[in-house]
Amino acid sequence: MKILRSWREQKILLKRKFSILEDQDFEFQEGYRESMLDNLSAKLAKTRSELETIFAELQLL
Repeated sequence: MKILRSWREQKILLKRKFSILEDQDFEFQEGYRESMLDNLSAKLAKTRSELETIFAELQLL
């Protein structure tokens, strides 16, 4: 997947699309990105694959 948007832009778009998301849902320390993604997928009730698709779609907006 080619990244066209900054992480900041992606967070804003995700928060608009999913109103239950908050800033702290996107916080992660170096090396803990996978944990953050797991937490996001659980909060949104999406599989990891579905979450990756959502991130890919953000690149097209």
